[in-house]
Amino acid sequence: MREISARKEWVDAWHKIDKEITELDELVLLAEEEGDEEMENELENDAKQIEKQLSDLEFRKMLGKREDSKNAILTIHPGAGGTESQDWAQMLMRMYLRWIERQGFKKDILDLQSGDEAGIKSVSIEVTGNYAYGYLKAEAGVHRLVRISPFDANKRRHTSFASVFVYPEIDNAIEVDVDEKDLRIDTYRASGAGGQHVNKTSSAVRITHIPTGIVVQCQNERSQHRNKDAAMKILLSRLYQKKLEEEQEKMAKLENKKRDIGWGSQIRSYVFHPYNMVKDHRTNHETSNTTAVMDGELDEFIHAYLMQSQE
Repeated sequence: MREISARKEWVDAWHKIDKEITELDELVLLAEEEGDEEMENELENDAKQIEKQLSDLEFRKMLGKREDSKNAILTIHPGAGGTESQDWAQMLMRMYLRWIERQGFKKDILDLQSGDEAGIKSVSIEVTGNYAYGYLKAEAGVHRLVRISPFDANKRRHTSFASVFVYPEIDNAIEVDVDEKDLRIDTYRASGAGGQHVNKTSSAVRITHIPTGIVVQCQNERSQHRNKDAAMKILLSRLYQKKLEEEQEKMAKLENKKRDIGWGSQIRSYVFHPYNMVKDHRTNHETSNTTAVMDGELDEFIHAYLMQSQE
C-alpha cells in the first residue's frame, strides 16, 4: 500500500501538470486570435508557475533511491577541542532543528549528552517526514567553523570541527539480519548536567554490535526498555547505512571515483571572522548570509549537492 501510494503520487502530479499545459495551449491560441494582451500576460505568469512545478518534480525525481523517501536518523559529534567544538556541535543541532521545523518534519531527540561546560558531546535525532533521508544525506560529513571564540579571554580566532552522520531509518519492509549473540548489551546510570537528574537505576543502555564494532547508546528515557528500543532503532539504521556504503564503495571502485567522506574531509566551512561566509567545498555553493544558514536555511546547499550528485 505504501508503494502504491508513492507511485500514485507521481502519476497524479504528472497528470495535473499535463492537464494544465493542455489548457494553457488552448488559452494561448485563443488570446492570440483575439489579440488580448492582458490575457497573454496572465498566461505568461501561468506558464512560469507550470515551469516551477516541473522543476520541483524533476528535483524530486533525483531522490529516486529506495532509501531516499525514508525517515532519517541524524547524529552530531564534536571534534577535538573540548568546549569550543562541543559548542559548535550544539550550534549545528540548533541549525538542523530549525531546518526540520521549516520543512514541516517531526523530530524526536533519541539521545542527547550535554558538554561539561557548554555545548553537547553528542546527539541523535530521529527526523520523520517524506524524503527526510534523501535531503539530509547531503549534510553527512565534517563541518568546520572559524570564529572569535566566546570562551577565549584573549578574543582569538579559533577553528572547530564537528561531524554529522545521517542514516536512513529502516522499516519492517527491509530486513537487517542481527543475531542476538552478536550483541553486547550494557546498562548503566544515565548522567545529567551538574549531577542533577541522575537516575538512581541503571536505565541507560549501550549496545555493541560485535562483528562491526558499532556502538550505540541511549539514556534519554527513564525506562530501560524504551532506551533499549531507541538504541536498537539507531543500531539497525547504522547497519543498513553500512550495507549501503559497502554497495556504493563497490560501485565507486568500478568507476574509480571513490570519495573519502571520513573525519578528515570537511564538506562545508562556516566563517564568522574576519568575514561572513558559508561555503560548501563539494559544490562551491556559498553565501554571505551566515545568520540565515544558522537559522536553518539550508535548501540551497542541499539542492546544489543533489543536483551535482545527479550529474
